[in-house]
Amino acid sequence: MSDPIARLNAALEGRYTIERELGEGGMANVYLADDIKHERKVALKVLKPELAAVVGAERFLTEIKTTANLQHPHILPLFDSGEADTFLFYVRPYVEGETLQLRIDREKQLPVDEALGIATAIANALQTAHDHGVVHRDIKPANILLSRGEPLVADFGIALAVGAAGGSRLTATGLSVGTPFYMSPEQATGDQLLGPASDTYALACVLYEMLVGEPPYLGNTAQAVLGKIIQGIPVSASAVRKAVPANVDAAIRKALEKLPADRFTGAQEFAKALADQSFRHGDEEVLGVVAAKWNRLAKGFAASTGLLAAALAWMLFTPEPEIPQLVERFAVPFLQGQEPVFTGSAGYDLSPDGTMLVYRHLVDANQILMVRRWDDLTATQVRETDGAANPAISLDGLELAFEQAREIKVLALSGGAVRTVVSGSSPEWGPNGFVYATADSGAVRVPATGGAVEYVSRLNDGDLQHVVYDVLPDARNALLMVFRSDGVEIRGLDLNSGEIEVHR
Repeated sequence: MSDPIARLNAALEGRYTIERELGEGGMANVYLADDIKHERKVALKVLKPELAAVVGAERFLTEIKTTANLQHPHILPLFDSGEADTFLFYVRPYVEGETLQLRIDREKQLPVDEALGIATAIANALQTAHDHGVVHRDIKPANILLSRGEPLVADFGIALAVGAAGGSRLTATGLSVGTPFYMSPEQATGDQLLGPASDTYALACVLYEMLVGEPPYLGNTAQAVLGKIIQGIPVSASAVRKAVPANVDAAIRKALEKLPADRFTGAQEFAKALADQSFRHGDEEVLGVVAAKWNRLAKGFAASTGLLAAALAWMLFTPEPEIPQLVERFAVPFLQGQEPVFTGSAGYDLSPDGTMLVYRHLVDANQILMVRRWDDLTATQVRETDGAANPAISLDGLELAFEQAREIKVLALSGGAVRTVVSGSSPEWGPNGFVYATADSGAVRVPATGGAVEYVSRLNDGDLQHVVYDVLPDARNALLMVFRSDGVEIRGLDLNSGEIEVHR
């Protein structure tokens, strides 16, 4: 009996009768069914066979019990769950209506007040779940049903049950829990211990999409999307749509901070900020000028998002629209024994094309560098990188610069000798094969092959350190982070004249 509906009806005889398939999601197929005992229509979801095999029935059913008692007007309840003829299934009410995703696909942008109402309702639902120790892990428009104008969060805790039950075994299958467009940075890097801040991040992505018409980060592949989530800065919602109030834009930006500690303390706090017209976050002067194409500027400086955006204003680049593609399945988590140790800007670098990550890894209390290509589950150790920090991948993805014992070293990722090119810290690649670094008296550059060292900036009165943070493609201008006793400033740097321009 190969027909899944026939098999399901045989396995569920006397309990449910499947009428037809309603759709297919990333983790389950959805069927319209009759609940025979209660004489009602229900949506019966069946985990995909490959996922059920990894998760296991007993563990899944144990974990899913934690979500069965969640009660909130905007949470779609769980009616039933079980195992039948190798199928793992769960049952929720059948709601006549549409998903928020379909609504966005049809209308592109929702009225501001309606979008805020939906986001606030979802935030309140999330707060209830979080208060009970339940994190959704897969908040997205497709998991939000609209019934008579009211939003209902579906599959609450299903991703939690799958993730907890499957654990690290999901990695080896190439399956992942969550949808790339709405993954928080910690989820994108494979952290299994996700907290409420991850759900709030995803909700901010959903609200952004309702207002703007697309998620904060787009890409042609799931890997590219995740790369931007880890390092990118989204275009301000107010920049795209002037009707978005300043406090709403500020609340979204705070909820999208890279570090969970820099976001709201809870989903309800996010909802309060959406309603508080006086709420502000970061540098309000940069609204409308953040360019998504310069995603590398966010490397490790999540708390400085507003400052980085101010620098982008100086560059005056306009982001090019990208068309989202179908999300493919892939493995994001790292294999056991290859986990990253992310330590701010010193901890990792993503290649410009988004296909490769170099990161710090701990081996017997010693930090080394590892390289992980997204098309390979296994990361490999970068040779001679004991105690290394601040990895920086060249623009062509062929070489790596890093800091080791206050020296900048360069090596070819394909093999060859490691060469020391200059004393300093915080390496950054520029066009024409130059490596830029922080020196005692300012910032310098040197050919990656070694050679004469040239100062491109000098410390002024009150300056503590100059860090070249990104070099423009024309190789004539760069962004300079100036560390002072009273804070950090982003300035424009003319690489030819050494002139520094202040932008506030």
